[in-house]
Amino acid sequence: MNKVFLFLLLGSINFNVFSQSEITENELKEHLLFLTSEKNAGRYSGGKANKRVVKYLKKEFKKISIMPFDLGYKQPFKARLRVSKGIAKKPVVKTCNVVGFIEGNDTVLKNEYIVLGAHYDHLGLGGPSSKSDKKNTIHYGADDNASGTAALLEIAEKIESQKHLLKRSIIFIAFGAEEQGLLGSKYFVENPLVPLSQIKLMINMDMVGRMNKDKHVYMGGAGTFPDGVNFMQALGESLNLTPIVHAGSVGGSDHVSFYKKDISVLGMHTGGHPQYHTPEDTVDLININGQKQVCEYIFKTIMKLASTDYKMTFIKQD
Repeated sequence: MNKVFLFLLLGSINFNVFSQSEITENELKEHLLFLTSEKNAGRYSGGKANKRVVKYLKKEFKKISIMPFDLGYKQPFKARLRVSKGIAKKPVVKTCNVVGFIEGNDTVLKNEYIVLGAHYDHLGLGGPSSKSDKKNTIHYGADDNASGTAALLEIAEKIESQKHLLKRSIIFIAFGAEEQGLLGSKYFVENPLVPLSQIKLMINMDMVGRMNKDKHVYMGGAGTFPDGVNFMQALGESLNLTPIVHAGSVGGSDHVSFYKKDISVLGMHTGGHPQYHTPEDTVDLININGQKQVCEYIFKTIMKLASTDYKMTFIKQD
């Protein structure tokens, strides 16, 4: 597929009609402020804070009119927590993924799924994954990954308002226990709510809140579906972004669990920073306008793939 044809394809859907539910900076910030609040204490896996965040996500899914699967929005599992060196016993806690879907309208393609995911957990008061010398201090995780979770909710809301255009179905997943070793996504692919063969693409958002002045949006895995590199490059440039698109580079977040099951993936982020895994990863450093632009990029990616018969097959990368 050449770039001329890609631009024709990208222009074939009139996004000016999308006016019912917009992605807004105010709503992104509201989600960020809740997720990074003192009472949620760094969103550690298990315990009261975890339950509070899950309750919030379930409420938002329901408000958006995202449909639950047969057992409801929660997919419970047990997570064995990471511990510091020298501690032999790893505690096991109860946590869950929060999952819902929007069904497509095509009689055949509605049985194919695109997954949009982001992990909602973080490091709590630090622990073995912390990069800080500060002990027993809340790690707020504004970029990692309140940003991805807020984006998940806003993109889901906008897609739901345009569901009449969908051919393929969309699954939305807020993963638990990513910081403990991608445990939520591993559990999902081992206990899928739809056959894995019907999942054609998984898009993962992990740290999408710190877009720089050059408007870089990074992604790995674009070569795992047909002409994905050109597709993502052309779409990003059409939105006045600077996409850094890798065919491979399927790095260390929840999309890896899907890639290992031979499912095409896109791992989206806006780059690293010194506040990663420290208490200083706070809301005041989030580029809300940039985050909104990333959300629009991902929204349009999904709509262009889910509302057309774009061929989706898995391509393994070295």
